[in-house]
Amino acid sequence: MTDELRSTALESKAWPYEEARKLLKRYPDGKPGSAPIIFETGYGPSGLPHIGTFNEVLRTTMVRNAFHALSDQPTKLIAFSDDMDGLRKVPDNVPNREMLSRHLGKPLTQVPDPFEKFDSFAAHNNAMLRQFLDRFGFEYEFASSTDYYAGGRFDDALRGVLRHYDAIQGVMLPTLREERRATYSPVLPISPTTGVVLQVPVEVIDADAGTIAFVDESGERIVQSALGGRAKLQWKVDWAMRWVALGVDFEMYGKDLIDSGIQSSKIARILGGRPPEGFVYEMFLDEKGEKISKSKGNGLSLEQWLTYGPDESLAFYAYREPKKAKQLHMGVIPRAVDEYWQFRGNYAGQELKQQLGNPVHHIHDGKLPDGELPVTFGLLLNLVGVMGEATKEQVWGYLGNYVPDATPETHPDLDRLIGYALAYARDFVAPTLVRRAPEGVEVNALQRLDAELAALPEDAPAEDIQNIVYEIGKTGGFAELRDWFRALYETLLGSAQGPRMGSFIKLYGIANSRRLIADALAKA
Repeated sequence: MTDELRSTALESKAWPYEEARKLLKRYPDGKPGSAPIIFETGYGPSGLPHIGTFNEVLRTTMVRNAFHALSDQPTKLIAFSDDMDGLRKVPDNVPNREMLSRHLGKPLTQVPDPFEKFDSFAAHNNAMLRQFLDRFGFEYEFASSTDYYAGGRFDDALRGVLRHYDAIQGVMLPTLREERRATYSPVLPISPTTGVVLQVPVEVIDADAGTIAFVDESGERIVQSALGGRAKLQWKVDWAMRWVALGVDFEMYGKDLIDSGIQSSKIARILGGRPPEGFVYEMFLDEKGEKISKSKGNGLSLEQWLTYGPDESLAFYAYREPKKAKQLHMGVIPRAVDEYWQFRGNYAGQELKQQLGNPVHHIHDGKLPDGELPVTFGLLLNLVGVMGEATKEQVWGYLGNYVPDATPETHPDLDRLIGYALAYARDFVAPTLVRRAPEGVEVNALQRLDAELAALPEDAPAEDIQNIVYEIGKTGGFAELRDWFRALYETLLGSAQGPRMGSFIKLYGIANSRRLIADALAKA
């Protein structure tokens, strides 16, 4: 850690550094007893993990890394799964839904896995989350709500909730509808007969002993302990209790939880704790502008993004503008890939202050990998779009026109992107391509372009080709230059948008490009 880096980071306006400085202000002399600063992320495993779930761990890790640049204090990230929560409804995007419906209300760790791979539904979803976090190399400690409750780790905090039962009710009841107030309890007992997490009024019998009383589903009055996994807390109270029990110092959450954060903070103070520093982010939306939901399965899954774009493109998209609502669908992947590489290409030439504000600095924690990308992902998509069914080897054959002596060994990042481009073009580009016939002045312009290309050597530079394209557009009778570019995209590529044509023709090859022109003119 250099003094220059630390002093520059102290002034950086990049949002991870701004959040890290809150923690530095929280403990200017370090956390008492040299205890680690605790970062927490929460996950409700009632549905399959989606990018919003992963997003919290990624962004929290970025803040944690930023804090390391400011301080030598130890830190720890807890990825907490609320897997003792009752299954409220059956997700739309899982098999064996009828089987799941028979286990509604039970803790997720007591619900069978509909995929029939793990001991429970929670175990399946927890495993998926951990697998993805491990793939990204996150350093975290996984925590299971069921393990913590059943193992007694929350028992002292539960006693605190029982001791302050009325005060907590005073926070929660005014926020509820009248009919909900009649049955609301901060403590949710587990039925000894059905195993369901009960939403029933609870009477505190002995707070120190942890004893409660309630009426079971059968109508019988039950007196039992709330400790050792025989009860859990309503989630807003649970959230506050975790903050206190685990000593959480930082947690971010979505805009939809602002009111919950306020209530949980009040409860944390009632329990004698200090609420963590919070960071409120905007929600990801699907293509229709609706909030992404685990149970609906709208938006993108982690696996879907990583089928069509590399890890770092996902991290880049998550980093940018966290307080701005963003749509999350297949169409955003190509731009995220190219913008990531644009920022990465700029990094080496930037001053330290600019580097600390560059998204790639936070994606790679300041340790950028080697390598450059000579061809944009968008250009690759255009190439494989006109090639149709193609292999990596065939794409590399065309790349020789644009990047002399390039091989998969010399450009491994490019080789990796070719695989993503082939998959994306196959599933999302090829089905939409419709090449229309040229009309009016477009016919003469394409004939001129063909003649000009015929006069060029096959190894002509992309810039020379682009100058020809540009000149034809200016003198070809088009109302606006963009009309010419749109005509090229629609007649040659079959798309409403496209690349810099000089680069594309260089990449595809002059002879191949002339064949595209001939095919288009044959339709006129």
